[in-house]
Amino acid sequence: MNVLMIGDVVAQIGCSFLRQKLYALKKQWQADVVIANGENSAVGNGILPHSATFLLDSGVNLITTGNHVFRRREIYSYLDENPVVLRPANYPDSCPGKGYIVYDLGKYQLLLINLMGLSYLEPLANPFDVADILLKEHPARFILVDFHAEATGEKKALGYYLDGRVSAVVGTHTHVQTADAQILPGGSGYITDLGMTGPIHSVLGVRPDCVIRRHRTALPTRFEVPEEGSCQMDGVFLRLDDQTGRCLEIEAFQVR
Repeated sequence: MNVLMIGDVVAQIGCSFLRQKLYALKKQWQADVVIANGENSAVGNGILPHSATFLLDSGVNLITTGNHVFRRREIYSYLDENPVVLRPANYPDSCPGKGYIVYDLGKYQLLLINLMGLSYLEPLANPFDVADILLKEHPARFILVDFHAEATGEKKALGYYLDGRVSAVVGTHTHVQTADAQILPGGSGYITDLGMTGPIHSVLGVRPDCVIRRHRTALPTRFEVPEEGSCQMDGVFLRLDDQTGRCLEIEAFQVR
């Protein structure tokens, strides 16, 4: 199975760039499934039904999220009604949506798990424990994990913890693609962060002057996304063994 996993899509400019580039990318890699993190896809942060639908209509099959998923109340009922859009599984069960999906591709079935780290983020259930529970409840050959986390050490630790039990663990949230795409000793693909899909000349997708003002003054600052300009789309290509589900190849890409 061939998989494309795409880093955090930022605002309408990122969504539009993904739509512009994804068809050719899917053809180039002969992708069976495309997964994108959409938690920043709405204008003004978070994710909205409109931005989620835009990504799905653009060729994305499954959407993961993170700590901004519940920022916009409009998404709550959408998460319950659309299982292809995930929220982190270690949020309480009472929250809208689900943190995993067994996705039927006809020839394949894919278990996708969305987890969130604890370091510098919300005090949720332990992602290591939640991963264990979901792997026991939903055994599958092909298993992918989007670990939305701040601390690189926490991401790497989960990668090794799940090595040999999942096809790949990919990190999201920090919006900067890391240079450590690799296959771990047990056969799982890994990268600390996929990167982002959005404006090149930005600070993690935000206008640099907004972020500079925040750092220089320590005052509340409205973060704004550039409305135009050159963009990039970051992610990884994964080739998974059809018999074992293990990762045979992982290659980071950046499309501009």
